[in-house]
Amino acid sequence: MFAEFGYGVLLVSFIVAIYSGVAAVYGAVNKSAPLVESARRAMLLTFPLISIAAAALIYLLVTNRYEVAFVYEVTSRSMPTYLKITAWWGGQAGSLVFWSWLLAVFTSAVTLRKWDRDIEFLPWVIMVSAITLTFFLGMSIFFENPFARFWLVDGNVLPSMFAPANATVFTPQDGQGLNPLLRHPGMVIHPPMLYLGFVSFVIPYAFAMAALITGRTDDRWIRITRRWSLWAWLFLSFGLVLGGRWAYDVLGWGGYWGWDPVEIAAFMPWLTGTAFLHSVMIQEKRGLLKHWNMILVILTYALVIFGTFLTRSGVLSSVHAFANSPIGPFFMGFVTLTLVASVALVIWRWPILRSETEMKSMLSREALFLLNNLLFMSILVVCFWGVIFPLISELFTGAKVTVGPPFYERATAPLFSSLLFLMAVAPLSAWGHSTLQTLGKAIWKSTVAALVVTVAFYFTYTQNIGALVGFFLIALVLFATVHEFWRGTRARQKAQGENFLTALSRLMERNRRRYGGYIIHISMALMAIGILGIEIFQKETQGTLAAGEQLNIAGYTVEYRELASWDNQGEGVNYTRAVVDVYENGIYLGQLNPRIDYYFDSQQNMTIPGQRSTLRDDLYILLVDWQPVSTIGATFKIYVNPLVNWLWIGSLLFLAGVIFAAWPDRDPSEEPARRSVARDSRQPSAAD
Repeated sequence: MFAEFGYGVLLVSFIVAIYSGVAAVYGAVNKSAPLVESARRAMLLTFPLISIAAAALIYLLVTNRYEVAFVYEVTSRSMPTYLKITAWWGGQAGSLVFWSWLLAVFTSAVTLRKWDRDIEFLPWVIMVSAITLTFFLGMSIFFENPFARFWLVDGNVLPSMFAPANATVFTPQDGQGLNPLLRHPGMVIHPPMLYLGFVSFVIPYAFAMAALITGRTDDRWIRITRRWSLWAWLFLSFGLVLGGRWAYDVLGWGGYWGWDPVEIAAFMPWLTGTAFLHSVMIQEKRGLLKHWNMILVILTYALVIFGTFLTRSGVLSSVHAFANSPIGPFFMGFVTLTLVASVALVIWRWPILRSETEMKSMLSREALFLLNNLLFMSILVVCFWGVIFPLISELFTGAKVTVGPPFYERATAPLFSSLLFLMAVAPLSAWGHSTLQTLGKAIWKSTVAALVVTVAFYFTYTQNIGALVGFFLIALVLFATVHEFWRGTRARQKAQGENFLTALSRLMERNRRRYGGYIIHISMALMAIGILGIEIFQKETQGTLAAGEQLNIAGYTVEYRELASWDNQGEGVNYTRAVVDVYENGIYLGQLNPRIDYYFDSQQNMTIPGQRSTLRDDLYILLVDWQPVSTIGATFKIYVNPLVNWLWIGSLLFLAGVIFAAWPDRDPSEEPARRSVARDSRQPSAAD
């Protein structure tokens, strides 16, 4: 009953979404305000409808209704209730419903805003949102139905929404259970964060298309969607970081990022989204790059759908991907259709998207922002080529050639280094015109300080040239950004007579975008420390040890003590845990317990490393294999990951910076004060 009910509500949602889009277009063309209002209300109705369908699906998951194929595939009796709920997005069919539900939430929120100043945008925003929502609901209804049940037909079990002839419902005794890798706390939060980022970017795209259709060439659509873009970027960024932490904790490769195709699929819209956030400021401040901003928002939307396609089509092998599915061609068709239509709109409106001013200085802030964009696009090209090359090679040669991490690392390292340099320099340049002399005067102190730090690293830590260049650029960003905080605070102290902390807090509060951007720059520099440490200085070893034997690595000594294995029938898991003693330069540090968890329902292992973390490094021990009876002992793989924890520290600061930048200002009446402070200090930063 609940399966039929949920499917029926999903079908009604599909029809309502179609009506909303059609009514919006018809109302706009015929200038019928009542019809546009009807479309708006229909769009609002999709949220409660899809919520009801989602509630029905969750009920089926938590009540062990294994006659429903999706429930059987992603849950088991041994799973706790919270995991059964999160299994909603742990499988193909459920995740598409989750995608649709989030989009309904966001489009409903947008249609509830005040439209007095922008009423001409409303029908077209509804149209774009309705088209996207209709597509995802259609995938759920016709191809990946989460409510399909098992039917027994002539001794064969078939999944189907409706009963075949002479069929009876088949109910398995237990389900397969969620993939153990997805039961990690990071994976409970990681997919929703990515989905939130993906879906949020639909809103800026919808407003951009509305601006093109209506012919509004000002930056009003950018100002409306500014915070949508920032929050989308935050969710997508946090999703990527959580995915990295998940990979570090359970995949057992000793790292946080493996340049996996599905990782890159989520990274590509982050690249274009980041470029867009920087580029729109040029249009706001100088009236430049209107064409480019349209192209960036279109690319971001297309890459969101493309990334969803890569994850769900099965065309690429990945630990993150879902199984093979018939929906792949439909996703590609939708991406192609929307991309062609969007580009056609840009070409149609090309003449009226002219810039209002000209770029007169190669060292001006707008020029450096443009260079920043080109670097992001260069990284995007590398990533896109690496992802699609296996598909192209298979198409033309019949053999799928895998593109590995060395390709990406060699190609992107100089590009990321250039971005770090711009992160330090661009905030010091001025809008309109800058010279080498003015930039040099602004940055020379930070450069000297960064050189001192680099020399110190040379004599105390490493002589690796690549590492030293990286440490210099990181130090340059940190010193230049902190100096900007100090300059602005000192200027306010002199002007207002406040103490340092009061001046700093009020300065930041009155220009959230600027100083939130500076916090983001600092966080990116801290993350770069962790990336540099693990990429250049990581050490690893592997060996099989009998009890009492040792392995030595990077000053650490790991001694194998014992191993125990036991079943937890209530959780449906077998735990195998090793006990190892850890010494550093002969000093005893304590014990670690690497283990392997075997889940009976899915018949899969999950590797849990033993970790000892400090700001200096991580000691990361994996139990690879063991012999339960013999004296051969156990096999361990050990990594030493220098500086990696700065990546996680930087990630937390990054989160704080984006929230600070996106948080609404207290009172619009403070706008003149904000402008006054901005004049007292330096102009907005690259993240402003």
